[in-house]
Amino acid sequence: MDPRPDLEPLALPSEDGDWLEWLQRRAATGLSDAGTEVAALKSAPPGDSAVLQVWNDVQIALSGVFALSSLLSAVHPDAAVMEEAESFEIEARRFSTDLYLDAEVFAQLSSLAGTPLGDGGERVLEDALRSFRRAGVDRDASIRERLRDLNRRESELSQAFSRGIRDGRRTTSVPAAALAGLPDDYVADHPVGSDGRVEISTDYPDTLPFLIHCRDPDVRRTVAHSFLNIGWPDNDPVLAELLEVREEQARLLGYDDWPSYDAEVKMIGEGSRIPRFIDEIAEASEAAGRDEVEQLLRYAQAEGEEVIDFANWRHHVEALKRDRFGVDSQEVRRYFEFAKVRQGLLDVTGRLFGLVYTPVAAATWHQEATSYDVALAENGQRLGRIHLDLHPRPRKYNHAAQFTLVAGVRGRQLPEGVLVCNFSRGLMDFDHVVTLFHEFGHLMHHVLAGRHEWARFSGVATEWDFVEAPSQMLEEWAWDPAVLSGFATDAAGEPIPEDLVVRMRAAEEFGKAFQVRTQMAYAAVSYWFHQERPADLTSGLQQLMRRYSLVEQVPDTHFHAGFGHLAGYTSAYYTYMWSQVIAKDMFSAFDPDDLFAPEVAHRYRDTVLAAGGSRDAADLVEEFLGRPYDNRAFTAWLESTPQEAR
Repeated sequence: MDPRPDLEPLALPSEDGDWLEWLQRRAATGLSDAGTEVAALKSAPPGDSAVLQVWNDVQIALSGVFALSSLLSAVHPDAAVMEEAESFEIEARRFSTDLYLDAEVFAQLSSLAGTPLGDGGERVLEDALRSFRRAGVDRDASIRERLRDLNRRESELSQAFSRGIRDGRRTTSVPAAALAGLPDDYVADHPVGSDGRVEISTDYPDTLPFLIHCRDPDVRRTVAHSFLNIGWPDNDPVLAELLEVREEQARLLGYDDWPSYDAEVKMIGEGSRIPRFIDEIAEASEAAGRDEVEQLLRYAQAEGEEVIDFANWRHHVEALKRDRFGVDSQEVRRYFEFAKVRQGLLDVTGRLFGLVYTPVAAATWHQEATSYDVALAENGQRLGRIHLDLHPRPRKYNHAAQFTLVAGVRGRQLPEGVLVCNFSRGLMDFDHVVTLFHEFGHLMHHVLAGRHEWARFSGVATEWDFVEAPSQMLEEWAWDPAVLSGFATDAAGEPIPEDLVVRMRAAEEFGKAFQVRTQMAYAAVSYWFHQERPADLTSGLQQLMRRYSLVEQVPDTHFHAGFGHLAGYTSAYYTYMWSQVIAKDMFSAFDPDDLFAPEVAHRYRDTVLAAGGSRDAADLVEEFLGRPYDNRAFTAWLESTPQEAR
């Protein structure tokens, strides 16, 4: 990796009361700097290659505002800071909308055609000009003005939809007896009130273990009902308008529909390919998925239930895995104490990618966030800083994601990324361990790709339907017995038995087909909501779930109102499965008996991760594999039976 000057991380406020003023000053300065650079770009001589450098400066300033506003609106415990961050995000989006509709800036960038810019510069210019055209800069004045209004409204609605999910946290009161079967630490964390009842929140560490272990099907359904109604009813009209706004944007820009507009800049290329991909995967997983659900239904019927739905499938999968594979999640979770898992994750990725993590006592927005400097093991060169904010709290972003704090730019600023999750502070369910590995993959991508000259290439800047592939591949290390033996130990320090891990993997293979179908159902909602914009979203949801999901919906629930990816991924939730196909193929390059072999691991690090957005994802993968990627590894995985699992 290239050497860089000794850059310093961003200095965050050390006092809680200083955050609001700091945010206001820094975000306002970022917008002001971006405006100054835009003015400089317009006044530069046409055709001067320096114009592209000024454009890069604009991107650096603007990305800093977006990073702060997005992160702090999701994690800061002070409501005033959250709201101010939301305001700056809207202001930054307005600035961006105006920028990409600015004919003078477009003309200056267009004047660089034919100017020697180098491979990187030419890619930046091509991407910028395409973005201007996709914004409508070459449309007539009345259309540009309408697009300006639609972009602003789209920003407001997307933010409102996300806020409705974030603030839609609710609790369900259940009888204390419903905790029978729950882990001891879970019971201890849910004290019984004077009325003999306990409160179960819609936070993941509360709801998901409850749905797995609660023995009362009626209470499970009540808790699931709350969980599946996050954002309802407030988000329903917000989403309906959001879909209409996006459709009008696309048509004004000359596209047939929003999915066609959105897919143009992704690996898939065409919106019409999305439903074909969804149907191909759905068909490939249907027979095995129906067989799995039939097996689960026998467990449900033994407990007086007549369907497999989103309230009970986890509970019956748990019973089947316990009976057939000898895997009890409560037995498993005693090996996954949070602090050990966190350190184990750092040890594993440090060894894999040749990195050293040094804890730092950095100021952050919350006392539970931990910070580490990341350096190359081979020479001690600092690459960036990461922050881990991994436990739930009121009003915090309630899913799992990587956020940018600073976009790395070679010679100018160190990359800083933030992992935002909602895991237990004590023992972790193993699926949460896998999720942690997955999300950390995004963080690695952000830091390792933070050394480019051009801001456009920094971090997770690949096509959106490749973004998940590196993270999905990193999950494989969470399943390896030798890897887990290094940090998965019980209270006595005994490592998790290899035989148990093998049985866990075999058990995990059960249910993959019907869960793939579930993912395709979500992808169908994402696509068809944007394609057809049903007048009744709940009815549209029900039709799509009946068509694609093999698991029944819980009556009177409205999953779409809390489906946060409809704001960010829009019509492209298919990307998770598209990325999975590539992830399985990339993992085939690793030796399953030596997952840390440095030659392949470091080649992957430098070829795929460190490249960021500097090349097309398909080209990066082809260079790493020595051939174009294909679906053979994915198909083999999908068609394998649990008995064949490694």
